Amino acid sequence: MVNISTNPDGRPIATSGPVLVIGSGLLGASAALALRAAHIDVYLDDTSPTSLALARDLGAGIPLGKESLQPSLVIVAVPPDVTAQCVIRALENYPTAVVTDVASVKKLVIEEVLDSGIDAGRYVSSHPMAGRERSGAAAADRDLFIGRPWVVIPHPHSNDEARLRVRELAIDMGAFVAELDAQEHDEAVALISHVPQLVSSLLAARLHDASDDALALVGQGLRDTTRIAASDPRLWTSIVSGNCGPVVSVLRKFKDDLDTLIAGLQSGASRGFGAEGSVGAINAVIDSGNDGVARIPGKHGGAPRRWGIVEVLVPDKPGELGRLFSELGAIGINIEDLTLDHSAHQKVGSARLMVDPTRAREAEIELEARGWRIVSH
Repeated sequence: MVNISTNPDGRPIATSGPVLVIGSGLLGASAALALRAAHIDVYLDDTSPTSLALARDLGAGIPLGKESLQPSLVIVAVPPDVTAQCVIRALENYPTAVVTDVASVKKLVIEEVLDSGIDAGRYVSSHPMAGRERSGAAAADRDLFIGRPWVVIPHPHSNDEARLRVRELAIDMGAFVAELDAQEHDEAVALISHVPQLVSSLLAARLHDASDDALALVGQGLRDTTRIAASDPRLWTSIVSGNCGPVVSVLRKFKDDLDTLIAGLQSGASRGFGAEGSVGAINAVIDSGNDGVARIPGKHGGAPRRWGIVEVLVPDKPGELGRLFSELGAIGINIEDLTLDHSAHQKVGSARLMVDPTRAREAEIELEARGWRIVSH
């Protein structure tokens, strides 16, 4: 039986092997797993023998040995501060391969590659907008890129074939392609990725001196806003240090807004409810935040969409959440997104399910008929 390579949508894929993945962390191992699932030959290279062995044991590919390999594609998935060096070596060592990198910053990396004087026509930088707060091959997921943006960033000397091959790779991973130049990319990720990481970390840092009594009251709001604060400090130091200019620009605007809010709150702190200046300052922040959230695209990157919310109480027993998902599947209702709210020692948790708004009421009726308790709003 012949295995036919297909992408996550079941369509034949354009990427051909062998593919060399340099770096076996989260992005590199996830890409390797996705390629292996499509029956593409994948080789792995990493300066850490332990990381390489883990990626191998997870099924991501074959560690590169002393054999003479001529890959058709090289994916450089290493921290940004060493990305350019690895790209240059890949272009030198594999003269027929298309080379891409998946680093989170682009302008400095591309400039370093071009300044080296190497023929960079086969190099097209790219960046899958996917990740997790956990790093390393142990957190890898072959479905990590499905439905996510994958930014392709060609430079002026990139040839058309290389550009096409990198676009095809993104599509084969289940992602959808966006194309930007390096400066546009770095400014965009400063706003939507790098500054959110720093703000989340700053907020979580305030918990160091919190009392146990205060922490016992933590709800889903704090968990949501601090989730990414558990990210790898070394990796994020490398990322943000390569994009300082755009990050500073966003932080200055954030600081201006924060200063305005503080000035308004100082009035309320001394004069109580409804103090002049405090109400307007608070309302302006919340209202502006509403406007910003409304602009965030939907799950697959299209226009924003307001989902119907079905809130279900889930007993704190093994298998109950899985049963809820199975019964929604039997009803024929897809869960577009969800949040879970559960505190220790509670007998139930709350699952807020985002579903097609035209089927939200149907979901409530069907779930109630199956014995689930629905939270009315």
